[in-house]
Amino acid sequence: MSEEMSILPVQSFYSLDDGVVEATVLHQEPLIVRFERLLSDDECRQLIETAAPRLKESKLVNKVVSDIRTSRGMFFEEEESPFIHRIERRIAQLMNVPIEHAEGLQVLHYGPGQEYKAHHDFFAPGSPAARNNRISTLIVYLNDVEEGGETVFPLLGIAMKPKRGAALYFEYFYRNQALNDLTLHSSVPVVRGEKWVATQWMRRQRIRQYGLISS
Repeated sequence: MSEEMSILPVQSFYSLDDGVVEATVLHQEPLIVRFERLLSDDECRQLIETAAPRLKESKLVNKVVSDIRTSRGMFFEEEESPFIHRIERRIAQLMNVPIEHAEGLQVLHYGPGQEYKAHHDFFAPGSPAARNNRISTLIVYLNDVEEGGETVFPLLGIAMKPKRGAALYFEYFYRNQALNDLTLHSSVPVVRGEKWVATQWMRRQRIRQYGLISS
């Protein structure tokens, strides 16, 4: 995979196997893109309903509970059902990375006052996990938030308000570490209502076994 150009080819529309997704570039380097209507209202509701009974207190990547991250979340098993299989395949196609490089799809829930303070999604250089580091992130918003809950990139002056079915993509695989560092981001506290998101992280190398569910 080249590190001299974006993983995702920059386009206004992306034709996927099961539909077309409209895109708006929010930043060029590092690449940050907003997608419209990646998931339908019914798909968003089904993800929430499937995830809700399985939520647990969120932890940092080092498995530690911290006030840096005060949401609740869960991970789906790799292609655990035809529905999850379909969503994962659509996301992988959009992110332009083989699904074998995908971590399990995560769903997070934020109530009033809950947040995820500024952080990077990639693993720190020199850490064991960095041997197969993350290279890109897709956040899918599963509901509209009454107030608060924006995804903010403080070093770039970018903020995205949650909108059901929309998604936010960013990548951080560049040789120039200064570009990766610019992807510092946070989920600011929810003020009113609640926030549901689904997050997909992609790794540089294969991380999962190929699913047994047929296409």
